[in-house]
Amino acid sequence: MRPEPLVHPPAAPTTPAATAVAHPNIALVKYWGKRDERLVLPRVDSLSLTLGVFPTTTTVALAPGTAHDRVTLDGAPAEGEALRRVVAFLDLVRDRAGIAHRAVVESENTVPTGAGLASSASGFAALAAAAAAAYGLRLDAAGLSRLARRGSGSACRSVFGGFAVWHAGRDRADPAEADLASYAEPVAVGDLDPALVVAVVDAGPKPVSSRAAMRHTVDTSPLYEPWAVSSRADLTEMRAALLAGDIEAVGRVAERNALGMHATMLAARPAVRYLSPATLTVLDAVLRLRGDGVPAYATMDAGPNVKVLCRRPDADRVAEAVRAAAPGSRVLVAGPGPGVRLLDGDGR
Repeated sequence: MRPEPLVHPPAAPTTPAATAVAHPNIALVKYWGKRDERLVLPRVDSLSLTLGVFPTTTTVALAPGTAHDRVTLDGAPAEGEALRRVVAFLDLVRDRAGIAHRAVVESENTVPTGAGLASSASGFAALAAAAAAAYGLRLDAAGLSRLARRGSGSACRSVFGGFAVWHAGRDRADPAEADLASYAEPVAVGDLDPALVVAVVDAGPKPVSSRAAMRHTVDTSPLYEPWAVSSRADLTEMRAALLAGDIEAVGRVAERNALGMHATMLAARPAVRYLSPATLTVLDAVLRLRGDGVPAYATMDAGPNVKVLCRRPDADRVAEAVRAAAPGSRVLVAGPGPGVRLLDGDGR
């Protein structure tokens, strides 16, 4: 089913700026590995839950007559790779819009950046929506998802609230056709009342970026291809579990998929290891919770921080157990969050 239109700015920009808010998503069936770096096409499908915490707010204002884009991230001028990625993304938007004006971008993250908490997902989803509106692109939800994907793969899922699946698509002779085939869309869910307990055991930047670790794992890990095959089966099982409203089946698939992804990294040559002693302590606490009859299941992205999927009524107990296991960690409870949205001049 084709998603309903999401962004309908005029055909040409009529306001000096547009502001968008997006939330991070946590993949329960992981995306790990690209088959096309330029188009950001993944090797496998993935499925995620958008969270109701850690929003990113981004404003894009056209700046006619200026020679360079100006980008501010969390109050400081962007530089290096962060600046390069934003400018490259704006170039893509300008090319599609047929408008050459440079822009001023201001983005505020409430999620720790580069810590494996999907800051790039919320960041580029918000940038995609704000830039599309500022430059007058007319995009439906699938089109906005494709655009966000070009900034950061997981951003295509943050266009949507709740559970979303990212279709990897298939290789095509025409790159434009391959691009069209890879986008995210919402997933049908049964009677499910999930919570995700987020344990931030280390909010610092990762020693190895996700992009570098992903490329290295695909190139050198003997476990990567078996994991990719099993991940396709995981996705089928996950969608059935979500439709049935079976939180335990959802959790089992999510935990094995995440641990399998980290196993591919540990088997890379040399290994990439994001798991810290605190990570393992939290994983042990999750096992104890299940032993006590609480359906709680862990998942992790490319970083040391742990997210624990559980029923909403069990969330406080799970959070208490996680805090006890990892003193000093920041622990919060998140529910499903909204998709990306544009704000009006009053911030609504």
